[in-house]
Amino acid sequence: MAVAKSAEAFRTISEAAAELDVPQHVLRHWEDVFGQIRPMRRAGGRRYYRPIDIDILRGVRVLLYDERYTTRGVQKIFKENGVKYIAELGRLAAAGQTIELRPLLDEDSEDRLAEGA
Repeated sequence: MAVAKSAEAFRTISEAAAELDVPQHVLRHWEDVFGQIRPMRRAGGRRYYRPIDIDILRGVRVLLYDERYTTRGVQKIFKENGVKYIAELGRLAAAGQTIELRPLLDEDSEDRLAEGA
């Protein structure tokens, strides 16, 4: 039986993908699209996600999958609210708490309507 890693432990890409319930290629794509996601790299380019990285990824996942924001909309949220805000969304989601987006995020509604979401 595998021993669960502590919350402070670094995660490999396969562990992070399993924890967030997304394929590994999605995490690599998010790193390309959202420059704020920067896991540590070790020899051979292997990724190690710190707890803050997992929080940010979880926040991105909430915005894209649950709140139905576009990639451009999430980039705008990063720009206007910062990485800590996205990470806090991720922490709230992990704790099973309701997420209330700041009112200024409504500015993104044109992006949502343009995609027909």
